[in-house]
Amino acid sequence: MSDAPTSTAEPAPQAVFLDLDNTIIAGSSALAFASTFARHGLVDRATVARGAWAQLLLVLAGADASTMDTLRRRMVLICQGWEVERVRAIVAETLQEVIGPLVYPEAVRLIERHRAQGAEIVLLSASGLEVVEPIAELIGVDRFRATTMRTEDGRYAGDIDFYCYSEGKAQAAREIAAELGLDLDRCAAYTDSITDLPLLEAVGRPAVVNPDRELRAIARERGWPVLGFVRAASRRDRLFRLRDRLADRFTPGGAGRGTAADGAGRGAAAGGTDGRAAVRPPAPAGRRTRIAAATGAGLAVLAVAGMARGRRRPRPLIRPAS
Repeated sequence: MSDAPTSTAEPAPQAVFLDLDNTIIAGSSALAFASTFARHGLVDRATVARGAWAQLLLVLAGADASTMDTLRRRMVLICQGWEVERVRAIVAETLQEVIGPLVYPEAVRLIERHRAQGAEIVLLSASGLEVVEPIAELIGVDRFRATTMRTEDGRYAGDIDFYCYSEGKAQAAREIAAELGLDLDRCAAYTDSITDLPLLEAVGRPAVVNPDRELRAIARERGWPVLGFVRAASRRDRLFRLRDRLADRFTPGGAGRGTAADGAGRGAAAGGTDGRAAVRPPAPAGRRTRIAAATGAGLAVLAVAGMARGRRRPRPLIRPAS
């Protein structure tokens, strides 16, 4: 499905704030390098397995505050003592191999279109600076904010100076807007996670991409555009679609509610429309919801197993914006 155009009824946004994980790329940028770091002796196989499980949880359940806090603490402990320059070198050497196949073509087109309209493009990510900076360069984004870990003598010290997450992302957007003299009411934001709600509420033109269940419900209720980015023949993205269909099927009031993600492009990018009827938030999980979650989890395990067996040589990244 193609990304929807900006409404002609409103001017182009002054700036566009973009999340990275599950918005520009499929999955977590930090966890994507787990196998690469293992090949270079930084982590063991058990850590790689835990990373794969964490990826699965992010797809099925979304990145809620508890999950993200657990991942944050584990990542900080795992990285403690690593040489920063070695990490930078490994990421630079394997960036195309690891991240290239994960980039959503729709995301690149979205960036190119907003840039052509004169908008400032800003990448905001909870992943570490050493991962986010080269990814930003790869996709042609000059301005970004990411999580910054404290270092001592060129090594990670085991704690964080700035966590670009939740309210931290909203604060970063406010700081950048102040630096550039922008009006946040005339800016747009795209993200997938309920944890980024502060960022979406800070701008005048919020939109969601591949949203988790909670953010999907809020977007429907508030009339925000809902976009679905998909990579061709991707098991992970088929899993996203399965998750969304199950959520619609077993959430009271969910079935039949059209969005850009499940309505073949009926939504619009920030500032557009996708049907403004209010939708009630989902009720507490009942028996059918639990059955759906269990079914989705079982199918997800099979999908992940299939991904492990069927890895293909990565294709080159589509041409990034210049």
